[in-house]
Amino acid sequence: MANGGAAMAETLALLAAVAALCCGMAAAALPRVEHPARNDGTLSLLVVGDWGRGGTHNQSRVAEQMGRVGEKLGIDFVISTGDNFYENGLEGVHDQEFEESFTDIYTAQSLQKPWYLVLGNHDYRGDALAQLSPVLRQIDSRFICMRSFIVNAEIVDFFFVDTTPFQKKYWTHPGKHHYDWRGVAPRGKYIANLLKDLDEAMEKSTTTWKIVVGHHTMRSVSDHGDTKELLKLLLPVLKENGVDFYINGHDHCLEHISSRDSPIQYFTSGGGSKAWRGVFQPNKDKLRFFYDGQGFMSLQLNQEQAQFTFYDVSGNSLYQWSSSKTGNSQPSNYLDDEE
Repeated sequence: MANGGAAMAETLALLAAVAALCCGMAAAALPRVEHPARNDGTLSLLVVGDWGRGGTHNQSRVAEQMGRVGEKLGIDFVISTGDNFYENGLEGVHDQEFEESFTDIYTAQSLQKPWYLVLGNHDYRGDALAQLSPVLRQIDSRFICMRSFIVNAEIVDFFFVDTTPFQKKYWTHPGKHHYDWRGVAPRGKYIANLLKDLDEAMEKSTTTWKIVVGHHTMRSVSDHGDTKELLKLLLPVLKENGVDFYINGHDHCLEHISSRDSPIQYFTSGGGSKAWRGVFQPNKDKLRFFYDGQGFMSLQLNQEQAQFTFYDVSGNSLYQWSSSKTGNSQPSNYLDDEE
């Protein structure tokens, strides 16, 4: 009861801070990147997470298949759901790990497009500011990483969210790990400002689709499971503003879960390298697909439809699901429709 009361008090305090900010001075707007859709109004991209291991643990094999699928789809960009460099992020802007785990791995011509990245918890264990530095873009111009930002592609707004600071345990029980909280602490103020900025940006968005990208799971049946802080603090903002999809990494698997109390769909693409955790823990939402292995995801969008496809390390299509703005969804025949 004591722990539950403390958690509730923390949640109420953060929500109160958000309310106070709403009545006070406006926080700085989220950085915005314009990435126009194609002339025909369509968009195609790949999503991969939890990858940076110098090519080991099948990272190179996943990268190879990403290149092939990327060429077939003619992708516009790549999204990384974080944990870009293991085990402890980068040591600085001149860390060779950047090239050994990114530039030298994702060499296919189709992947020479912008990469939009968020930080994961492993990235925060190193020099987090290094990944945000323009120095890395001088080394490899594809690498576009910020804490929280918006990518507008005409038909869709992607809201990239810095989810690591939400996790209280990283602050209170870091164990042997050190987290680089420069530019983040104090936690409560940082989260309150971020939630306010997100709410304002989402409310102003007029795109057909609204998609949120974060590192941590909102809903997951794998090793890390649901993230309670995101369910309490971030999810209400998503529901209030009609977000269509939440895309994350953190769990080293591929999965699709449907919310039972809102239209939101949860997609995990965290199979960029080390996987096969062997953990399965159902939650109260509806599991549509789960693959406990390496792989990645593609997303194809137009004004009427969004189509998601999961691929394994050999490039095989494992699962496909689409959603229409007319209100009709078209799941693949893999879907288990049992309640």
